[in-house]
Amino acid sequence: MIALILAGGFAKRLWPLTKDTPKPLLDVGGRPIIEHVIRRVEKLDVDVIYVSTNAKFGPVFEEWLTGFESGKQIKLVVEPHAEEEKKFGAIGGIKFFMDKEDIKDDFLIIGGDNLFEEDFSGILSFYKEKQAPVFGLSDVKSMEEARKLGTAVLDENNRLVEFMEKAEEPKTTLASTAVYIFPAETRMHLDEYIANKNNPDAPGYFVAWLGKKIPVFGYTFKGKWFDIGSLESYELAKREWKA
Repeated sequence: MIALILAGGFAKRLWPLTKDTPKPLLDVGGRPIIEHVIRRVEKLDVDVIYVSTNAKFGPVFEEWLTGFESGKQIKLVVEPHAEEEKKFGAIGGIKFFMDKEDIKDDFLIIGGDNLFEEDFSGILSFYKEKQAPVFGLSDVKSMEEARKLGTAVLDENNRLVEFMEKAEEPKTTLASTAVYIFPAETRMHLDEYIANKNNPDAPGYFVAWLGKKIPVFGYTFKGKWFDIGSLESYELAKREWKA
């Protein structure tokens, strides 16, 4: 299994903080957000940790990587675009990475701006049990908050029944986090999804599409989840995050 940390966004909602600094390199708890993510991934049985970013921030990540030590091999993958208007989108970026590195392993995908109280051992065990695509969820316990996010309906076996992206009337408060584990063969579904001109951005659209074709399962994380997408959520993470 390999891991891919998504760090290709431009994060304009956090300007001026992120005008010259990529969001995953913002400080929380005394170190960049992405380092907290990597420390969790290091505990898993993964062969390589890839970090995917854009051409604007590629040099910034290269500089950070020269001073960061890890027990795992870390490789930087840089998309060719330096402007938000031209970027591939999250799913498009994943396909670019898969093709460029010719990935043939199972793959764990994590957003580089997400922090969790729970580590990733639980979702990995769940994936090994199901032997099928798995995505991480967090119960935000608020319909108001759920309206801002992708939400999922699961059956009694935690199989995805329905996925809604920022629904006006969500059916649950189980919000999709930026954590996914896919078997190697999911790559052919990803190719089909992109070839058919489906939405290349939010991964939730791909999960919803995939769930109509094959079984997809949701794993609900315990404890707090910090999705750092605004100045308010960044300040909250700085106040409440405990590594």
